[in-house]
Amino acid sequence: MTSTSPRKAASLHGRLRLLIILVLLAVLLPLGVFSFQRTITEVDELSDGRLAQSARTLQVLIEHAGLSALQGRDAAGMLVPIEVSQAQQPRQHRTYESEVGFQVFDHAGRTVLATTNIATLPPPNDTDADFRDVRQGSYRWRIFTLRDDVDNVVIRTGERYDSRNDIMHAVWLEHSLPLLIGLPLLAWLVGWAVKRGLRPLETLTRELSTREPGSHAPVRLPAAPQELQPVLTALNGQLARLEDALERERRFSADVAHELRTPLASAMINLESAMIATDPAELKTGLGSAQHGLARLARRIEQLLALARLEAGAASGQRNNVDLVAVAMDVIEELSAVIADSGVDLSFARLTPQVPVQGYEAALTALLRNLVENALRHVPRGGQVQLAIEQGQGMALIDVIDDGPGIPAERRASVFARFHREAGSHGDGFGLGLSIVQRAAQLHGATIELLDSPYGSGLRVHVAIPQQ
Repeated sequence: MTSTSPRKAASLHGRLRLLIILVLLAVLLPLGVFSFQRTITEVDELSDGRLAQSARTLQVLIEHAGLSALQGRDAAGMLVPIEVSQAQQPRQHRTYESEVGFQVFDHAGRTVLATTNIATLPPPNDTDADFRDVRQGSYRWRIFTLRDDVDNVVIRTGERYDSRNDIMHAVWLEHSLPLLIGLPLLAWLVGWAVKRGLRPLETLTRELSTREPGSHAPVRLPAAPQELQPVLTALNGQLARLEDALERERRFSADVAHELRTPLASAMINLESAMIATDPAELKTGLGSAQHGLARLARRIEQLLALARLEAGAASGQRNNVDLVAVAMDVIEELSAVIADSGVDLSFARLTPQVPVQGYEAALTALLRNLVENALRHVPRGGQVQLAIEQGQGMALIDVIDDGPGIPAERRASVFARFHREAGSHGDGFGLGLSIVQRAAQLHGATIELLDSPYGSGLRVHVAIPQQ
């Protein structure tokens, strides 16, 4: 059985250096090849022009001196010895005389004048004109043929390709040596520049690695480059959200530990009493008390979870169009059994068939349910509770009015605190209802007011929710 080690990820430094060098090669190589080809083309054109100019110069000389000055020689014609020993010349003064030559033919095709290096080339054909390539032995010649109909001669100049090849090699070295020598140096300089440019990332890495465990303080990077600013902003935002989430978890854990201790202990005591009871009546009483305590415990857990979900902003992924009238009718139907047991008269007033808002349906349901439940628990039997929903001036208005004992004006600001219960209040609430209402209102940018009830006693809870 073989084990494969995880592939080492390429560093950002190495990737940037490689990409920069590849980009430079992709630009410089085509430019170098293009420049090399253009230079060779220009050299060929310049050399061809020199051959043509030499032929025309000979034509002018022959016109002025006359062909008769060259006649009367032997059959081989006049040979111009231009061979020069290259070994006898210093390298910087060497010429290419042996690689350039000319021939002059009369009307019969006999050689009249020629250089020794080109004399052995075959005479031109009747169709030869301008430029052509001729191979003689191991050399290749570039030949230019000029026909002079006035003096009835044919002038031919030629150049061995050796000199052109030497120029081509020189041009190739001139274009390739900078790349061969410069690319390693360029790679080193690019690596140095990339490393220096990425130094803020190294600083950020050190800053993060040296932070105290559990620290959620914002990350500060002095003189951070513009490209790192969004990273720092997102990182600090994530740290802030993490700290907020941890704080909610700590608060929720503390709330659960505080609120569930007493109901659990009470249920355990009632169950233990029922287990040791011998009288059926005592057994029934103990089990009933335990059942009632567990029901209260379940409801308390449900409220704690609802509050935690609202504080985490998890009521819904996105805001949707929610009809408050439909939500209120669902809440009333859900609480129908509670309303019947409470002995309280609940009325629902609505001026329009629909009151739409943009929001989270689960949060709005929790808001209405807790407002109605809170009123039902604190109003004695025979009392009345009114739920009213209307809209006006871009706001959805909710009013829950009761004729219960109410809350003194000086203590109304404190009732939104968790687990706060008014002394002498009716019902078996846990002090979480209005906290849930407040959090749901905050999610929607709504305002809550605790006002006097128009019934003379009791409380009026007024909630205004923006519809957009």
